[in-house]
Amino acid sequence: MKRIIIIAGIVVVLGLVVFSVLKGRDQAEATVESGRIRTADLTSVVSSSGTIQPKRKVDVSANAMGTIVHLAVAEGQRVAQGDLLMEIDPSEYAAQVQALEASIASAEADLRLSQASLDKALSDRDRTGKLFDEGLVTEEQVVTARTNARVEQARVEAARHRITQYRANLSKARHDLDKVTISAPMAGVITRLNVEEGENAIMGTLNNPGTVLLVIADLGTMEAWVEVDETEVVKVELGQEASITIDAFPDEDFVGHVTEIGNSPIRSRTGSSGEAVDFEVKITLDQAPANIRPGLSAKAEVTVADRPQVLAVPLGAVTVRDWPLKATDIRRYKGRRARAQAASLEDLGFEPRPAAPDSATVEIEREETEGVFVLRDGYVKFVPVELGIAGENDFEILSGLEADETVVTGPFRILRELKDGALVKTSKKDRGRRGRDGSDES
Repeated sequence: MKRIIIIAGIVVVLGLVVFSVLKGRDQAEATVESGRIRTADLTSVVSSSGTIQPKRKVDVSANAMGTIVHLAVAEGQRVAQGDLLMEIDPSEYAAQVQALEASIASAEADLRLSQASLDKALSDRDRTGKLFDEGLVTEEQVVTARTNARVEQARVEAARHRITQYRANLSKARHDLDKVTISAPMAGVITRLNVEEGENAIMGTLNNPGTVLLVIADLGTMEAWVEVDETEVVKVELGQEASITIDAFPDEDFVGHVTEIGNSPIRSRTGSSGEAVDFEVKITLDQAPANIRPGLSAKAEVTVADRPQVLAVPLGAVTVRDWPLKATDIRRYKGRRARAQAASLEDLGFEPRPAAPDSATVEIEREETEGVFVLRDGYVKFVPVELGIAGENDFEILSGLEADETVVTGPFRILRELKDGALVKTSKKDRGRRGRDGSDES
């Protein structure tokens, strides 16, 4: 009886071992999420942010120094070209004009006096010459008369040049006097007024910009000035359509087109040593709201590519492996399990793996290759793919996959370590999940 009990116990233990082995043979190594390759319309966009600015604006600065004695406009006022904006105290400039006018009058009187002296000197020279011919004067007197005539001639020329100089100075003084009256250089709206009546206007110099008195902008045509990262600006081209959202108008979307792409980068420090490099892109709004203002915050999505009805794979499915695969990236089993796995992979339509080189010294050139793990009856196979554009949730597939194939889409921590040929199971939340086109993605 005791012997029968021992034999029965051994049988039970062996049964448990066999059951454990058989169970372990079919046990999945990981639980993954899955999706399905499908046909979809993909649109690639470049997102950026910035501010709304007028396409045309003018910063009005002071061309004359002085106190603002009359301010004729207010911020937000619409003006026409040539309208009076403000006037700077003209007293000093008017006095200079009057002084130069007086100097010209005095120089003209000196010119008349010099002309009279010249006429007398010419008459004396001619008379002395006749007297010398008659032997009544000496040669020295003739030379003196001729010299006096040349001196008076030079004085007349000097007086004339002095008048020309005074007139040039007067022209400049009158121009400076005109600059104290500031008029609108263009039609538009006063979007910024930086001064008040009674303040001093300061002229700019070579190294010191002058006071910007006010800004006139044409609000009829508005632009979104956005900063685009250096990795994406190469995709942006003139004329591309953009969707613009303005924080001040949250319920409206505006359409615009790219009209200018900066050639020089905008550099901003992001840390102690790093710099972010962006480029300014200007997008002209096709139609702006009536009460829009410069400086409003805006976001823009520029459509850089559009692909209708192409093969699409979820973004999370794409991973990177060294290709051809390394031995450490391939799941290999022993004994019966290895044969079962190999048979299963070939029965599922997976191509057999290439045979490993006979010598361990053979070097294989590998390069990082983008691909996905195709899922069939619980087994996964790494398949290299060629990607096209990136949409909001999917990549375009140019080659490597076919429609309706099921691929592993995550989680990322598992996808990163997943090996070719591994046995997996899909999470329950994937089962029955459908894509945007209604197809089952489980």
